[in-house]
Amino acid sequence: MITPAQHVAIAAIALVGGVMNAIAGGGTLLTFPALIGLGVPSLIANATSTVAYWPGTLASFVGYRAEWPGIRAWALRFLAPSALGGLVGGVLLTATSQRRFDQIVPFLVLFATMLFVLQRRVLDVLRRRVGYVAPSAGASLPNAHLPAFLAFHFLVAVYGGYFGGGVGMVMLAAFGLMGLTNIHQMNGLKNFCGLTFNLVAIAAFVLKGLVDWPIALNMAIGSTLGGWIGSGLAQRVPQASVRGAVGVIGLGAGLWLLLSRA
Repeated sequence: MITPAQHVAIAAIALVGGVMNAIAGGGTLLTFPALIGLGVPSLIANATSTVAYWPGTLASFVGYRAEWPGIRAWALRFLAPSALGGLVGGVLLTATSQRRFDQIVPFLVLFATMLFVLQRRVLDVLRRRVGYVAPSAGASLPNAHLPAFLAFHFLVAVYGGYFGGGVGMVMLAAFGLMGLTNIHQMNGLKNFCGLTFNLVAIAAFVLKGLVDWPIALNMAIGSTLGGWIGSGLAQRVPQASVRGAVGVIGLGAGLWLLLSRA
């Protein structure tokens, strides 16, 4: 049973996570281990975090509405693998026992931390490879390797529905390799895919009863407020500093989870 004081702590942690997401990303690497530290079972913490951050993803997608005409064709192609992958990932999580997930989760956190730390470097390489075009430019739709990319995206969506830490970086990297060169359209498409596979996964979590709704509401309020605060700080706080802090937090949390379950 979560006490009122712990609910306040959860909201505060989600607020900090929202600030992190607005500035550099990686808020889940703070909030997910924090929920476990407060005594929330890892399966419920994972499902509840997914629900709590979904409205923020929706708000971000709406923020990219100017790019919707340019990503519409891509979104339609990615809809099915996103939905199917999210369904598989969500069902896999509901079929995973609490004990087994406790064994897996340290490695998921460490893997997500690695993706987050490497994100900027990988994206910089991709930008140098494909170049950068003005936000008004449209995205081409090459078909040569599209089936392979859609199959890969299905696997990414499975991971996103199951856990999802760092999944945004994987999607952006894949979009760059596909030939997309407009970072605004890439972010819009990433948000669309995330909304899709997480919504389907959330349906599986709700049916299984894995969502703690009071915690999800607290986190949603805290993360939304944090996103608003973070948007004002984004131009004043160096991203490198926040990324370094998130990397340290993620590494420490992953090692703590690993050692505590040894």
